[in-house]
Amino acid sequence: MGEFLHDHPITPRTKDEKQAVINRLKRIEGQVRGIQKMVEEDRYCPDILVQINAINAALNKVGFSVAERHAKHCVSHAIKSGEGDPAIDELLDVIKQFSK
Repeated sequence: MGEFLHDHPITPRTKDEKQAVINRLKRIEGQVRGIQKMVEEDRYCPDILVQINAINAALNKVGFSVAERHAKHCVSHAIKSGEGDPAIDELLDVIKQFSK
């Protein structure tokens, strides 16, 4: 990827925000284990593909949530501090990764 402006967020996630993201990721982890079991059990390919699609959607939702928070806190702070262009460019570069 590119060089990032900060290693840590301007406004760290609250305990509740962090837990919400972790909970979503744990659910996704469980879904991945479920797909592994489906493959081991020689389940019907379309059923496996439906589950893969569900995981992709769940990951995109988590990614959007993280990106939204970043825009509202870090990018907003950078704009107010006069450093908006590099922060916006950085966010756009990361968002482009979602379309690959």
